[in-house]
Amino acid sequence: MLEVAVIDTAGAAAASLEPTRSRLLAELGEPGSATTLAARLGLPRQKVNYHLRELERHGLIELVAERRKGNMTERVMRATAQSFVISPTALGGVAPDPRRGVNEFSARWMLAVAARLVQEVGILLDRAGRAHRPLATFTIDSELRFASAADRADFSAELALTVATLVTRYDAPQSPGGRAHRLVLALHPSITRPPEEPGNPAGKEN
Repeated sequence: MLEVAVIDTAGAAAASLEPTRSRLLAELGEPGSATTLAARLGLPRQKVNYHLRELERHGLIELVAERRKGNMTERVMRATAQSFVISPTALGGVAPDPRRGVNEFSARWMLAVAARLVQEVGILLDRAGRAHRPLATFTIDSELRFASAADRADFSAELALTVATLVTRYDAPQSPGGRAHRLVLALHPSITRPPEEPGNPAGKEN
C-alpha cells in the first residue's frame, strides 16, 4: 500500500468523494470484505458490494485475498493507498493555471502553484512507477513565528534574494546533460484553530 496516491481522473475523483464510497475507502486502510464492511457500517451487503466494485474499477482499492465461505467466494479488499490527493488534472478545463495573473503576494496564486505541484508530481510519480525507477525529490517543511509584519516582509525579501542568487549560480540552461527542475517556495500563516462549523460566522483569520 502506498502512503499517498494521486487521483487524476474525474471518475476516480467522483468515486472517492461519494459519501458511502469515501467511508468505505477510509475503512479499507485495513483489509476487509463486503460482509465485514456491511456489518461495520450498517449497510446491506449488496449495496456495499456495488460500491466496492466501483472503487476497484477506478483503482482506488485492490484485491488482497479470496476466501471460500460455503458456496460463495468472499473477496477481501484493501485501499491502494493510506491517503489520496486529487490532482487538478481531474478538473479538466477549470483546473487552476498559475500562468494566469502571476502575483507572488496573492494567496490564490499560491493555491494555483500548489495545485500545479500536485499535478506535476502526480504525473512524475506515475511515470517513475511505470519505469520502475525512483523519483528524485527534495522537500523542506518548516514553521516559524515572526515578531512583526515588518519582520515577515524583510524575511520574504531576503529569502527571494537568496533564492534568486542560488538559481543564478546553479542554473545551466545550455547544459546538454542537464535536466530542468521546478522550485516552489511558499510562506503562509499557520492555521491555529479548527475551521468554522457550518452555520457559524466565517471569514475570520485562522
